[in-house]
Amino acid sequence: MATFQLQRTAPLPLDEAWRRLTTWPRHGEVVPLTRITVTTPPPAGEGTAFVARTGLGPLSFDDPMEVTVWRPPAGDSPGFCRLEKRGRVVRGWAEIEVRPGPGGRARVIWREEVRVRAVPAVFDAALAGVGRQMFGRAVNRLLRQP
Repeated sequence: MATFQLQRTAPLPLDEAWRRLTTWPRHGEVVPLTRITVTTPPPAGEGTAFVARTGLGPLSFDDPMEVTVWRPPAGDSPGFCRLEKRGRVVRGWAEIEVRPGPGGRARVIWREEVRVRAVPAVFDAALAGVGRQMFGRAVNRLLRQP
């Protein structure tokens, strides 16, 4: 299993940082070669399911996910969301935490554990590094774009 964590601070109120990170189709706008389809009706919350389809043509795969914990921020209370990855190719989980940061900014903590089918454990460190870099860029873009 590859595990990684990243942290960001953004000049946003907690609820706006939360909205930008948990509006699932937006992830398809910032993750290369990926499209997000939400498969459950709104509003978003516990039980929301979506599929990230990544790749080109026949070299694509689906990464189905379900929100298993949904606690939006309230006032100065942090927000927390947990996603379970339940695909044939990618398994694991991701957690998104949005909490008060310095100077009224939002502090984002993204944790992820991922297992990719047919990728031996010897590559876990490399996979974690790629994940940290790719999701770090995605989080940066999500937090910058209204």
